[in-house]
Amino acid sequence: MNIGLLHTIIREDEKKIIAACEKQNITLTRIDVRKHAFYLTEKLDPIIQDCDIILDRSVSLSKGLIAAYILEGYGKKVINSASLVELCGDKTKTSLLLARNNIPTLKTVIALSEESALEAIEQLGYPVVLKPPVGSWGRLLAKINDRDSAEAILEHKSTLGSYQHEIFYIQEYVKKPGRDIRVVVVGKEPIAAMYRSSEHWITNAARGGEPTLCKITTEIRSIIDKVITTFGEGLMGIDLFETEEGLKVVEVNAGMEFKALSQVAEIDIADTIIDYLKQNLTY
Repeated sequence: MNIGLLHTIIREDEKKIIAACEKQNITLTRIDVRKHAFYLTEKLDPIIQDCDIILDRSVSLSKGLIAAYILEGYGKKVINSASLVELCGDKTKTSLLLARNNIPTLKTVIALSEESALEAIEQLGYPVVLKPPVGSWGRLLAKINDRDSAEAILEHKSTLGSYQHEIFYIQEYVKKPGRDIRVVVVGKEPIAAMYRSSEHWITNAARGGEPTLCKITTEIRSIIDKVITTFGEGLMGIDLFETEEGLKVVEVNAGMEFKALSQVAEIDIADTIIDYLKQNLTY
């Protein structure tokens, strides 16, 4: 078995995957998307052609997505698929799919101008959270507490120049019990979950959230099953908030990291990923 590893930097997560391959005597071919050129009018590079399956672990959403589309075009099986990466990489598409499929999620508004964004914020009621439509690790999130802050932040974003900053993704603010829940899905199964606790309102592990083991309850399993049915199977990190109305899905991440969860999980996540790849071989 030969696994092709699409990557940029090698993080702790990728090191665990590499170690799992070595432990199982599986060949791993590293494909650095920053250095590899794909010749679309030629045959696929023999190094990649020899791979039985491709695992996309690129930190760069855009680079990994383009590489996945190209390799799928050559008939290679890529985990995650380009379609799943594209869907989860865009918060607008993610939120729309959650809402249209009656999966409990936060109130979310998309506005395409400062004026409509300000009006939407006032209708939702302060505080609200403003997020970039594409991004991870809790970066560029803003908790807006009043109109003065809203006007200043919206104007600032509008002058940054990128078209993404002119798309205003606005969510209601939820008072969490000092934590959120991250569930890791491999294939069609939620294999492990953790609480991420912090005194800050942003509880991402990448921002210092402290991981502790979370039992996958019947309620969690029910919601996760709905997400998997809606989005399709793959490797996903699904974030949940505990609210007065019950659990709600906040984000579905295709480029999920599992370093923090590995500290508390009762299962070897890297081994489970490799086992899933074995089930999806293309030879």
